[in-house]
Amino acid sequence: MTLKLVVFDVDGTLVDSQGDIVASMQIAFDGVGLPLPDRAAVLSIVGLSLPQAMARLVPGASDAKIDALVTGYKDGYFERRKVSGHAPLYPGITDLLTALGKYDNLLLGIATGKSRRGLDALLEGLNLPVRFVTTQVSDDHPSKPHPAMLHAALRESGVDAADSVMIGDTSYDMDMAQSAGMKSIAVGWGYHDDAALSGANTLVHDAEALQQAIYQQLGDLG
Repeated sequence: MTLKLVVFDVDGTLVDSQGDIVASMQIAFDGVGLPLPDRAAVLSIVGLSLPQAMARLVPGASDAKIDALVTGYKDGYFERRKVSGHAPLYPGITDLLTALGKYDNLLLGIATGKSRRGLDALLEGLNLPVRFVTTQVSDDHPSKPHPAMLHAALRESGVDAADSVMIGDTSYDMDMAQSAGMKSIAVGWGYHDDAALSGANTLVHDAEALQQAIYQQLGDLG
């Protein structure tokens, strides 16, 4: 039986974290005395690693300023999580993961711009019904859309790129998948609009459609 792999992005794909992201950005920018860019600009960088995200939001900023923004964001996000708990899953995600977890030859993974601390805290709080065999985070790799996260996920799972699919909500996810030789499915409920997701093999707008798209992309399961 051929092993298959589904790799999920997190923010904007599995969980709706935009409230936490915008609030934490506000804390970070207040901390360095800069005005926060508008909401659309903030959400457009979700998926990038934090240094790259901050550099895009503040072009020409010094390394010290970028470092201060990154630290302020991380501290703000951590404190917000302690007060308000983890970000909620999008509708249908729990049922989707439960359905996928029933196949012995289907492995699940994560590739996210989150830190290891952030991802581990989120997964602990969500108590999801499946185990992710590979979890790739920004601490260990270049920022998306560099394919290093997916290359590592493929190595760790022992699955060929041709038998794998990346699920995400941003153009960075789609470009990363293409560079890694993987199929891609874009979800339309996240932080990039449909036009930005044209590089995906398939675009879906609800969890049920995502489940069917995964089956179509990966072929025979179980």
